[in-house]
Amino acid sequence: MVKLTIDGKTIEVKDNATILGACKQAGADIPTLCWMKGLNDIGSCRVCVVDCDGELVPSCNTNVREGMVIKTGTPRVVAARKANIETLMESHRGECSSCVRQETCALRALASDFNVGESAYCLPEKGIWDEDFPLIRDASKCIKCMRCVAECSKVQYCSVWEHSGPGPHMNVFVKDGLAIDAAGCALCGQCITHCPTGALTARDDTGKVMKALLDPEVITVVQVAPAVRAAWGEGVGLTREQATPKRMASALRALGFDKVFDTDFAADLTIMEEGSEFVEFLSSDKPRPMFTSCCPGWVRFVKLHYPQFVPQLSSAKSPHQMEGAVIKNTMKAQAEEEGKSLFVVSVMPCVAKKYECDVPQLSTEAGRDVDAVLTVREFDRMLHMFRVDCAALEETDFDNPLGLSTGAGTIFGRTGGVMEAALRSAVFLITGQNPDFSACDTTESTPEKPWISKELDVAGTKVNIAVASGLGNTAKLLDALEAGEAHFDFVEIMACPGGCVGGGGQPIEFNKELALERAANLNALDEADTLRYSHENPDVQKLYADWVGKPLSHVSHEWLHTDQTTWDI
Repeated sequence: MVKLTIDGKTIEVKDNATILGACKQAGADIPTLCWMKGLNDIGSCRVCVVDCDGELVPSCNTNVREGMVIKTGTPRVVAARKANIETLMESHRGECSSCVRQETCALRALASDFNVGESAYCLPEKGIWDEDFPLIRDASKCIKCMRCVAECSKVQYCSVWEHSGPGPHMNVFVKDGLAIDAAGCALCGQCITHCPTGALTARDDTGKVMKALLDPEVITVVQVAPAVRAAWGEGVGLTREQATPKRMASALRALGFDKVFDTDFAADLTIMEEGSEFVEFLSSDKPRPMFTSCCPGWVRFVKLHYPQFVPQLSSAKSPHQMEGAVIKNTMKAQAEEEGKSLFVVSVMPCVAKKYECDVPQLSTEAGRDVDAVLTVREFDRMLHMFRVDCAALEETDFDNPLGLSTGAGTIFGRTGGVMEAALRSAVFLITGQNPDFSACDTTESTPEKPWISKELDVAGTKVNIAVASGLGNTAKLLDALEAGEAHFDFVEIMACPGGCVGGGGQPIEFNKELALERAANLNALDEADTLRYSHENPDVQKLYADWVGKPLSHVSHEWLHTDQTTWDI
């Protein structure tokens, strides 16, 4: 242990602690920009400088030593921080009034705190970029904090971003000078949620949606993913208690959508298809394990980095693609009778869904499953644009018959939820009896664990399952499987740490990881639901009776399944 003095207060900290950590322990508020706990401590922005024995040092990457005297708020320290922020602003294209990150930009917040205005100098150009790609980079807003480099290489194992050059001449760019679509990007969007400025964003598709909303010849249909209900209120100032699913449905109606459906319904539908597929898989001699397929970030990752496992993906489409296919195929005739066309919008916690909906193989005779995907941030921006007072909205139900769901569908939004929901129904499909919820429980799965595993005894058959979230954890699991160090029958993978609740399209709060808090929200909704098994959803049963026949039928394969080996990347 080391003793040191911080702002006149003597404290004791661990030998390997940083000054920043010691200051936090002492209750001193130190501003940061480039620092990320456990990931990035290069001290590139120097916003966190403190006075250490008369010398100004970055607190994030300077270790403590015995007898140090630290001062965190002297005029000299504050002036140095302000000068460093000014330097950052001088090389940053300040377009705050039109930037999509204007309310959540950490640099803007610090500039405001330190009374630093936008630069009057000629600023760098945005640079060349594929504007059709779901991930957008604006080099003129990059402050070289290296957070994207650290997140992508150390957490997500894609290493899309590189840097070169000394000090003020350092630049961040796509690895090997490649175009972004050739760089192995899984489109998880974690670099976006960890960028402190507007240098990294998702492609804005609100204009495409607005065009459809304005067209009287178009029936606009919106669906909303399970994890969205856990986070949408964050961007519009609602508490978790106010941001109910039914108030969310009302908010979507306030934007002018003709039909408001719940993707949780299709999550239940996914379980019926994927669960039935797994039951067949168990009695086959196919290579183990079978992998879930509802996360397009994971599908991109495995296709790009571990293609040998692609044939083991479930053929089930993701829930929003299933819902889109059902909407298009069951509502098309009525729309045509009215002389109108259908436009299906998905509100998703995900950037990769923007890619997924454009995959040409994900279409049926009724056309592409989904026409546009909005992130939760885009949804919230539209609510601000329309001046919707969300707190004053009355609660309303989703439209039926594609809006009724179960608790099993709701937990799709957190890591382990797909597996847990699948097991609840797979056990029923094998035994004819509902299992206890505790037998299928996967809530111990968190981003901090490489993966969790458990063994179930289903009617005398041993079933070994595993759950992983985050692509770094995924890579470790896939390496273990390939080396023969791990053996499983069924594996759930989510690209984003914590699952969709931590998705790259969710609201951003600087240096706060909210996945676990959001997951707890979904768990509470599941526990409070009167229906908690996907196979008990009466509207799913009706869909099979009226349209699909049964799981894995011919119609089911036409509408609800795909072959990922044929997907374009």
